[in-house]
Amino acid sequence: MDEPKSEETPVYSGRKWRKWIFRGLLACFILSFLLALWGNIWVLSAAKGRIYDDLNTIPHRPCGLVLGCSQYMPDGRENLYFRYRINAAAELFHAGKVDSLLVSGDNSTKSYDEPSAMKQALVDEGVPEDKITIDYAGFSTLDSVVRAKTVFNQKDITVISQEFHNIRALFLCDRKGLDAVAYNARRVGGAAGLRIRCREALARTKTALDVTILNRQPHFPQ
Repeated sequence: MDEPKSEETPVYSGRKWRKWIFRGLLACFILSFLLALWGNIWVLSAAKGRIYDDLNTIPHRPCGLVLGCSQYMPDGRENLYFRYRINAAAELFHAGKVDSLLVSGDNSTKSYDEPSAMKQALVDEGVPEDKITIDYAGFSTLDSVVRAKTVFNQKDITVISQEFHNIRALFLCDRKGLDAVAYNARRVGGAAGLRIRCREALARTKTALDVTILNRQPHFPQ
């Protein structure tokens, strides 16, 4: 009488497991790299020929959209990103390159109010108060861009921020039907500036995904 055959259980060595894990991680890295490359190339292409450093060459637009950030750093120091954006916006207005300014920032709590601080800083720079409009719901660049069109009825704008931020904003303007150029505020140097520019590479990829696959919408589009 034949004895029943026992089922053989495959035995995987630790080496084989490590090989598959390595291959999986490598594939994830390559896919992530390609995705980031795609996002950055697409977003960067939107700014070609429409981003300016020279006050004399930038074309006139009825409205300047000033993108918000906090006025102060967590340690109480003045945020240079804020200061340089205010300076750039005031320069444009006083040079007659924009007729009015729309300051768009985060005012999600009573204790945190970016746009009011921006308006006051611009008034301190000699911009008339009646030439400044506040958007209290500019929680992100997407929110600021979309609301400039849907809430404040702007069609032709100049975006005002640092160059890395302007590039992404122009991409969003293209996707949302705004005719836009951008004026670069002075860049912030040092380690802090480098960290922001590195982080921006990921932000561009996220923005490309937001407007395509994820179809992300502003918090308050109307």
